[in-house]
Amino acid sequence: MTETINSQQDTVDLRIGVYVCRCGGNISDVIDVEQVAEAARHIPGVSLARVHTFMCSDPGQQAIQDDIRSEGLNRVVVASCSPALHELTFRQAVARGGLNPYLYEHVNIREQGSWAHKHDPQGATAKAVRMIAAAVGKLRYAQPLEEIHLPNHRTALVIGGGIAGMKAAADLARRGIHVILVEKEAELGGMLNRLGRVFPGEEPANELVRALQARLEGVEVLTLSQVTQITGFLGNYQVTIAGCFGPDEESATAQVTVGAVILATGFTPYAPGAGEHGYGQERNVLTMLEFITLLEQADANTLTHHGRPVRSIAFLHCVGSRQVDGVHEPQADGNVNTYCSRVCCTTTLQQAVRVKERFPQINVFDLHQDIRTYGRGHEDYYTRASKAGVIFFRYHGEEPPVVEPHSGGNNAPPLQVTVTDWLTWGEQLTVPVDLVVLAVGMMPGQIGGLIDMLKLPVGEDRFLQEIHPKLRPVEVSVPGVLLAGTAQGPMNIVESLDAGAAAAVKASAMLAHDEVEVNPYVAAVDERLCTGTGACVGECEYDAVTLVEREVNGQRVRRAEVNPGLCAGCGACVAVCPHRAINLNGWRLDQYDAMVDGLTAELAGTGGQS
Repeated sequence: MTETINSQQDTVDLRIGVYVCRCGGNISDVIDVEQVAEAARHIPGVSLARVHTFMCSDPGQQAIQDDIRSEGLNRVVVASCSPALHELTFRQAVARGGLNPYLYEHVNIREQGSWAHKHDPQGATAKAVRMIAAAVGKLRYAQPLEEIHLPNHRTALVIGGGIAGMKAAADLARRGIHVILVEKEAELGGMLNRLGRVFPGEEPANELVRALQARLEGVEVLTLSQVTQITGFLGNYQVTIAGCFGPDEESATAQVTVGAVILATGFTPYAPGAGEHGYGQERNVLTMLEFITLLEQADANTLTHHGRPVRSIAFLHCVGSRQVDGVHEPQADGNVNTYCSRVCCTTTLQQAVRVKERFPQINVFDLHQDIRTYGRGHEDYYTRASKAGVIFFRYHGEEPPVVEPHSGGNNAPPLQVTVTDWLTWGEQLTVPVDLVVLAVGMMPGQIGGLIDMLKLPVGEDRFLQEIHPKLRPVEVSVPGVLLAGTAQGPMNIVESLDAGAAAAVKASAMLAHDEVEVNPYVAAVDERLCTGTGACVGECEYDAVTLVEREVNGQRVRRAEVNPGLCAGCGACVAVCPHRAINLNGWRLDQYDAMVDGLTAELAGTGGQS
């Protein structure tokens, strides 16, 4: 079936192909995909409708390409899974078939259909047909779009000089890209500078730092410096850096322009609250980092603390991690840290093993909710700790151990830890110890200024949020901004290095050419309708719309102008324009009208009008 429509200036004979995916049963076990395809064939403008088991497979994509060529299709609808997974896949397939990739529409009949309505197959089937009808209606008014090309400053800015930042900077420099590395401290290395040895290889942490620093040849390293202002967009970020520059290292500011930004801002160790497990009140309660320093500085024969020999140590897991509402004090935003910090268990076991190897006479107790030793070789620490005589207790998160001063005499240990131990079926035990070591977790770095300047997305855990943990793991929703390491969540050293390398690969692709491509889904102004009210300017959160003066018919007038590099395609400006003079490319108001018509039309196979 064909339909001739008038899309603004162009008259188009519509030949739309509709492709319905079974998704290996994820969709077809609930939705009658054959009925959906049959109903789609009756929608005006649809030339063919096909069903495929896996549309995202190579044969599925090839079917689209072949039909574009052989059937003369000029629009394509794919009804399958989430567009977050495969919209780009099908857009590229359409382009390979010789059709403009923006004459394609994706319909999510899995998450919004079969999965949402698995107990109502008939309703899910009818809904799928209407969603396709809406997509066809939108495509009636679709126009070919092209990526927007903007100048690209082929320099990368890496914020944070820890292991992830150094890895990203080194990999970029090795690819011939100019890199500016900004670190707020006086030396590079971040939290690694506070560790003794790293697991699982037990190499000295400072050797790893030196090895990474040696790879920074060609990188412009700015220590004791911070980014104080950043504006712009992919390919053209304007950055102000405050620090000490020049041969005399005088305080000053520098202005640089970069094409991509890598955030390797790291984490902050959890700071126990006043009195939490006795911390801040009992001098024999230490955080893990404080204990590592104590152990590194100990002589070969005896571990002492405040001049007293240490005979027993209790390591307490999950301090600041895996917290429970109503049991633990919330953070400033009112939420507790429910996430696992991933490295604390292995770190605790590593330090317990080191204590037993150096001072076998010391009694070591390990109090945990679970033992979570992520990574190859990490579980060996648990085995080694057990064989070395470390005694394990397991508590429930809602019943954390209680640390108190010991009530014994002068020769008694200064502290006692009371725990309900579920390895002994709930028996309550009191353990006298000389030291309590709190295995504190990771908190997001203090980067509120950067978050506000770049409008960065933040997850429920307050770490920076990537677009997709599998498909786009180091990208954020701000084009040209990438994540590396613990800025986006708890990671161990290997994971942080991998994330830094991944961010470098992404940044090098962004900076490979003198121009960058921006997707065309940005706002566009119809100057014939614009009267310069400025409503769109006030509504735009991204500073993408400005008012400019122009001469029209011999008169000076104000008109709205959109910077496509800054525009996020949110459409907020469209809603406030009193003259409908601004629209979003690919999502114009006439397309929305057509989608509503498609959703409410009487369609064969849906049982009449909804």
